[in-house]
Amino acid sequence: MFTTILIFLIILGVLVFVHEFGHFIVAKKSGMKVDEFGFGFPPRLAGIQKVNGKWKFVWGMRAPLDPEQTVFSINWIPLGGFVKILGENNEQENNPRSFVNRPFWGRFLTLIAGVVMNVILAWVLVSVGYAVGLPTAVDTLSNLPHHAHLSNPQVVIVDTLPGQPADKAGLKAGDVILKLDNSMETKNETIEEVQKYIKSHSGQEIAFTIQRINEIKNVQVQSLANPGPGQGPTGIELALLGKLKFPWYWAPIEAYHTINQQINSILMGLWQLVYQPLRALVGLPANTSILSQVGGPVKIAKLTGQVAELGFIYIIQFAAFLSLNLAVLNILPFPALDGGRVLFLLIEKIRRKRNNQKVEQWVNAIGFMLLLLLMVVVTIKDIINK
Repeated sequence: MFTTILIFLIILGVLVFVHEFGHFIVAKKSGMKVDEFGFGFPPRLAGIQKVNGKWKFVWGMRAPLDPEQTVFSINWIPLGGFVKILGENNEQENNPRSFVNRPFWGRFLTLIAGVVMNVILAWVLVSVGYAVGLPTAVDTLSNLPHHAHLSNPQVVIVDTLPGQPADKAGLKAGDVILKLDNSMETKNETIEEVQKYIKSHSGQEIAFTIQRINEIKNVQVQSLANPGPGQGPTGIELALLGKLKFPWYWAPIEAYHTINQQINSILMGLWQLVYQPLRALVGLPANTSILSQVGGPVKIAKLTGQVAELGFIYIIQFAAFLSLNLAVLNILPFPALDGGRVLFLLIEKIRRKRNNQKVEQWVNAIGFMLLLLLMVVVTIKDIINK
């Protein structure tokens, strides 16, 4: 448990730190005054800042030795980091180095810099993963990308049709099939051979021995004797799972394509998260079970422990996925998020005059409270379902 918590905090800390570093570096380059750049969250343990050309310590929560210089701090709560930019909450309107007084493009780039850094981090992690071998599912070995090599391929379930035998029995996407009926080991078999075996046992109960994350499970599936057109006896879609490797010079190119695909998948998932419940509210058929897939810190911590047991390369892959999720969520045009602040900035640009600062502050404060409430609800759900 301690190891899981430690790995979770390290991953979360790196993702948030990189995000905030993006805001920090662009804010400085844009001429803004950055009061503090901290690792972890306050209260402050200690910090350093440059005073008359020399680095000096700032202990605890004491005031900075030089109010014009940035304090680089280490804080007691190890959950990422933060950057405190002068005027980020629409104060200090008379200070030329305040956020609110900088040109449009400087503010715009500062706001999106955190998201950009998270995407870059994910790209770097996936590039490293592909260079050493990243766990990936492919349809067939003959359709591998250019220069690719898939080592130790295993047959994996990538989808289960709702209401079909595999779904009813509890098989899930991501399950690696190890054996069928204790008579067919699938390690060296192709997808076609596994499908052929299942089809030859149509109408019979088939024992699936599967690996789910770090668990080995035995699942009994009553296959259909006469499946419908285009369906198999169990209702599963298969692929080959192995470590996909590219030459180091080709890995960043493939990582770029993978990042684009993942972002599209995340956006599609968010759309379904909103669209399906709305259909249900107006009385249309909807799959509201997608809400059960939403998770918070507790669920992510649990997944971190499971992934950590699979090996370091899986941690890299998991961190890249979380970094992309953090980027996409932050760019959404919701108050208190980076995307919400960008929206206010765009409104100001269109109107050609400054927004009502009090209204903007209140909207962001309400948005922040709603996000906290959502986090509490999701966390309670995760604890109950644990």
